[in-house]
This record gives sequence, C-alpha cells and structure tokens, in this order.
Amino acid sequence: MPSDKEMINNLIDNYTNLQRIKKANDTEKELDYQLKILKAKLESFGIVTTDLDL
Repeated sequence: MPSDKEMINNLIDNYTNLQRIKKANDTEKELDYQLKILKAKLESFGIVTTDLDL
C-alpha cells in the first residue's frame, strides 16, 4: 500500500497534468502526450493497457 506521501505526490502529478491539458494551446496534442506517458508508466509495472482503450 502506498504511503501518504506517495499518494499526495500522485495527486499533485494528476492535478499538474490536468492543468497542462487545460492550458495547452493544442489540448488534443497535450492529452495524447499525457496518455502516452501514463501508458508507459502502467506498462513498466506490467499492466497491459490495450484493453483500457475506448
């Protein structure tokens, strides 16, 4: 189970990423970038992401 500090750090990262999307000149491009990074992180933990795509 993650520590409180890890959970807070994750929430700050999520908030920052959403702010980046909101403020981006090209929101679609930024959103694609954020999804690419998140997918890479999930896959680095062995999580298959193909079933997550809508």
